[in-house]
Amino acid sequence: MSELKARLRADLTAAMKSQDRLRTATLRMLLSAVQTEHVSGKSARELSDDEVVKVFARESRKRVESAEIYTQNRRGELAATEHAEMRVIDEYLPTPLTDAEVADVADTAIARVVEGIGERPSMRQMGQVMKAATAIAAGKADGARLSATVRESSTSPVSSRKRLTSTAPTPPRTSRRSSVASPLPA
Repeated sequence: MSELKARLRADLTAAMKSQDRLRTATLRMLLSAVQTEHVSGKSARELSDDEVVKVFARESRKRVESAEIYTQNRRGELAATEHAEMRVIDEYLPTPLTDAEVADVADTAIARVVEGIGERPSMRQMGQVMKAATAIAAGKADGARLSATVRESSTSPVSSRKRLTSTAPTPPRTSRRSSVASPLPA
């Protein structure tokens, strides 16, 4: 059993003894999500701590999205519950990277790809850069935030790119319907 899963079970027992309903329900939900991931696929397998952290991050994102939807629909009490559950889940996640640290991760990933291909990566090599950046960040940064930072760091100014534009005027469109005779008498 992974260390995080054991810690989760111990914290659940403590929450049950202290009769903390919110914490108990949230920890049970987390254990359920971990168990579901454990048995998903063709055969049951033991999850590593990294895989458990990914499950926790996914559950935390679900709470954020739900809270946003509840807030949009003027359901403040449900949004507050989702935020409280998210705070409990976030106790088990590693501390997220700051913007400066994410920028450093992006620069390091770009440098690794430059070493591999010998030139500054274009948008076609974005997958290689994101693979390297995701490995460096190790679950401490959101993928969308990481992707935006990598795009900022790797793009070159538009003015230096050659634009392929045609100066020839476009021909007027003709309708095919006007050339087809109507089968109905007029």
